[in-house]
Amino acid sequence: MDPANDHEHGHHPALAHHFNDLEQQHSALKMGLWLFLVTEILLFGGLFGFYVFFRAWHPEMFVGAAKNLNMWLGGLNTLVLIASSVTVALAIRCIQLNQPKKTVIYLIATIACAAIFMVVKYFEYTHKFHAGLYPGANFANLDLPFKNPHVFFSIYFAMTGLHGLHVLGGMGFLTWVAWRTTKGAYSSEYYTPIELGGLYWHLVDLIWIYLFPLLYLI
Repeated sequence: MDPANDHEHGHHPALAHHFNDLEQQHSALKMGLWLFLVTEILLFGGLFGFYVFFRAWHPEMFVGAAKNLNMWLGGLNTLVLIASSVTVALAIRCIQLNQPKKTVIYLIATIACAAIFMVVKYFEYTHKFHAGLYPGANFANLDLPFKNPHVFFSIYFAMTGLHGLHVLGGMGFLTWVAWRTTKGAYSSEYYTPIELGGLYWHLVDLIWIYLFPLLYLI
């Protein structure tokens, strides 16, 4: 069936057959994403719980171990992710105004910010590994003057590593959305994937906003 003929008869080519209209489809997909985001919050909430409990048990160790993190690189990554939240919001606004070229530019800017974040994180990780600050039983730095520093770095790598995987996933999805935008798949009439990608990206940014002060500053 020709999608153009479907559109002429009131059926948008992006409308799935089991929905009555684009508005119903948009609401269903958005609700599905919110449910997914709730599971993500529960996942990271468990890790935050581990952080709170172990910090209460070993406060001096956490303070000492945190001094081995680079606050300036963490701050740079925080600014980069805040900028990416702005650009992805602008991308959504531009597609609502039927400006696909600007939408693609802002999506690419968001992806570039994410790439910068991951490069900075790569340098942070390599420095930790060079110093023997591995998670768990692989911890090899014997120069730290307090007990159980591997606990802190296990939590650090678990939380930032999982967050990094989410950043990579967001980069992949936003890249696909940007490519689809260049093909004319989205407009002010239908832009649900861009909006869903933006919501997911805001969660990724929000999680880092909590990780940065807990790990680097407090």
